[in-house]
Amino acid sequence: MVSDNLSLASHDLLTKQPHALAPVRVVMGTMLSASIITAILVFLVLPTLLVVPLSLNDGSYLEFPPRGLTLKWYQAYFADVDWMSATRFSLKIAFLTAILSTLIGTMASLAISKSTLPGRGSLQALALGPMIVPHVVVGVALYLVFSPLRMTGTTYGFVLAHTVLAVPYVVIVVGAALQKLDNTLELAARSCGANRVQAFFLVELPIIAPSVAAAAVFSFLASFDDATVSFFISDIAGKSIGRKMFEDIDFNLTPIIAAASTVLIAFSLVLMACAQRLTAKRSK
Repeated sequence: MVSDNLSLASHDLLTKQPHALAPVRVVMGTMLSASIITAILVFLVLPTLLVVPLSLNDGSYLEFPPRGLTLKWYQAYFADVDWMSATRFSLKIAFLTAILSTLIGTMASLAISKSTLPGRGSLQALALGPMIVPHVVVGVALYLVFSPLRMTGTTYGFVLAHTVLAVPYVVIVVGAALQKLDNTLELAARSCGANRVQAFFLVELPIIAPSVAAAAVFSFLASFDDATVSFFISDIAGKSIGRKMFEDIDFNLTPIIAAASTVLIAFSLVLMACAQRLTAKRSK
């Protein structure tokens, strides 16, 4: 009898053990996945983070680890006329691009989400095309178009080129907000006497305003951080900070490039935080 009970207990333990270990396996699998993802992210972000100590190097060349810590390269960056000219030019282009691309992208999103025309899919593909095509191809194509028209290095040339790159971000962000928008709001506004334009500006736009603002931030960053297309359409008079960095890497490789890169990283992170807050506000 005792032996039978022992056999039955051991059999129950063996049959129940896999079920008891299931939560442990799930936790271990989750921890392993999290560790792998963390390692991949650190590997991708680490080269960017190394720019910061390089910008504080006391030596005259880029080297790691730095010989000493100094802020003289930041002082040199802000005191250099060429660097400040390129930075101001990029800021102006990015600001104008954000305005123009937000207007065009918002209208395109409205046409894609609200229109019943049969060409909506083609319009969406056309709007998102610049995000798929390699930027070097876009840069070469724009140079071949802009050069005979003497638009290389000009403000309007840069704005048009960067608007092509920034519109897809607006279409994605604003389009997602319009998809979540209740269509009965427009019907209610129109039943109260408003036309379609008034219904959009008075009812729908205030609701999706955080998404539109976030799209404008992404457009600004798409223009300000662009280097590939700017390299092709720049000239001596109109030069973006991306083109300036390319030139200094070839002819004047000093830690001032790392200082300028750190400033760009900090500026981009601040704008990304603003976009994240706007997106979170939209979700709420």
